[in-house]
Amino acid sequence: MIETPAVASVEGVTDRINRAAVEALAASEPAWLRERRLEAWAAYERIPMPTTRLEEWRYTDLRRKLKLDRLVPVGHVDGGSGGSGAAGFPATSALDLPTPLAAAMAADWDASGHLVEIDGVTAGADLLAELAESGVILTSLRSAVVSHPELLREWLATQALPADAGKFQALNAALWTDGILLYVPKGVRMELPVRVSRWFSRAGVAHFSRTLIVAEEGSRVSFVDESLSDDFAEQTLVSSAVEVLARKGAQIQYVSLQRMGKGAFHLSQQKTLADRDATLDTLNVSLGGSVGRVDLTAELRGPGANSDMLGLYFGDSDQHFDHNTRQDHLAPNAKSDLLYKGALDDHARAVFRGIIRVHKGAQQTDAYQTNRNLLLSENARADSLPNLEIEADDVRCSHGATIGELDQEHLFYLMSRGLRRSHAERLVVLGFLGEVLSRLPLGGVVEKVTDIIEQRLNG
Repeated sequence: MIETPAVASVEGVTDRINRAAVEALAASEPAWLRERRLEAWAAYERIPMPTTRLEEWRYTDLRRKLKLDRLVPVGHVDGGSGGSGAAGFPATSALDLPTPLAAAMAADWDASGHLVEIDGVTAGADLLAELAESGVILTSLRSAVVSHPELLREWLATQALPADAGKFQALNAALWTDGILLYVPKGVRMELPVRVSRWFSRAGVAHFSRTLIVAEEGSRVSFVDESLSDDFAEQTLVSSAVEVLARKGAQIQYVSLQRMGKGAFHLSQQKTLADRDATLDTLNVSLGGSVGRVDLTAELRGPGANSDMLGLYFGDSDQHFDHNTRQDHLAPNAKSDLLYKGALDDHARAVFRGIIRVHKGAQQTDAYQTNRNLLLSENARADSLPNLEIEADDVRCSHGATIGELDQEHLFYLMSRGLRRSHAERLVVLGFLGEVLSRLPLGGVVEKVTDIIEQRLNG
């Protein structure tokens, strides 16, 4: 089996999250990256921990949900320093993978390239030869520090998610151990998606990784990022920072599929930047973990930019999902359309908070925001807070939210056609959530998510 990463240690003091852990990570890195890490740590110390007094954290109490002082940061482990593409790593087909991870990969194998992370460290990667020859880069961030420093110096934790953007953005920028760089040159159109598969096995630790996707002018790429684990005996933090940049006329589809086990606290900061005439669509699927928090900002920076922001969540037991979104319109004649839908059973809880912000001069903005929740139990709860902030006078913007129970008329109709109640309920739930998946019908994703939800509905 693949070895899991060890915890860094400097005189016994880096077994927790502190400056010494940052210095241990930066010890063998170039000066520019070391400086960036230490600046991020300074920002982390300066920015206060979010509390429920803040609107964006009102319904997720970190004092009760996250025991950050008990977690051990996963340390820096040598992983090779390959060149472009997947150099420096074995092909994913040659890896001895944990059974659940291997099964998940086999369920949707067709891809332009694959990359596997085990406990926060890249274990293997591959990329179609013709794409590598055309200049596409798919590699780990640690490898890219050596092979492509010019890309990282320009884009990593700079424009999209700088360290001073927030407490957890700073923490990730200071302590990331590995991650993914995907670079698509001008005019290259990737017909099959890039598939990333992450497996987490160590309990009681904090994982920090980053993803950087840059699509140059007129290029096209789809990216599917799946995170899995078994249940954890102790709380385990998975912190992910995602920066996606679509240059003029580029097309990007980004999908995050989170289905980790109980005990996982998934914390994902995502920001997308869409230049003139670019299309940048996202889909966040939250199915696993005990607590999941996604902060997503779509920044439409150029005229003609377009972003569909899709989300789907299914919770049971005492799962807690918190989605915080922002549609940031900086340029005129741009469009964004958000649709987040979730179903909640048992004592599960969901929070949605979204804002459409139209800046001065962003005339003829077309922006929509919809959140719908289906409660399958009298103990489930959903809170929905859509907002508008408009500083232009020639726009079309609207928002809406609904929270409701299963439609008894729909159930009666299906049962009158001979279906048992359990089957009728399953069809209603799948139909309710299926609207989201139909908006981004990426091969393998729809079938996998539908199968998982069906299994959960079957108990």
